[in-house]
Amino acid sequence: MSNFYCEYCGTKSSSISSLTGSSCSRHPLGGNKGRHKLYEGSEKSKYSCKYCGTSSSSISSLTGNSCSRHPNGSNKGKHAAAL
Repeated sequence: MSNFYCEYCGTKSSSISSLTGSSCSRHPLGGNKGRHKLYEGSEKSKYSCKYCGTSSSSISSLTGNSCSRHPNGSNKGKHAAAL
């Protein structure tokens, strides 16, 4: 059985519909102001930020920290997992 993850927060779900049907605490518009977004990459042992290259063992721990090279400005957004 496949696992599906949220691109913004790393929440894991067994189906796309249950994942995208729930509110996301790390949504770019603000906590719970939008739904989870499906991460379309594959499951990996390490996830890297597409802006700065920082890596982490989970999407959740990666996206929980600010990124020094975020497009909105230094530390004005979170890391984003590269596909």
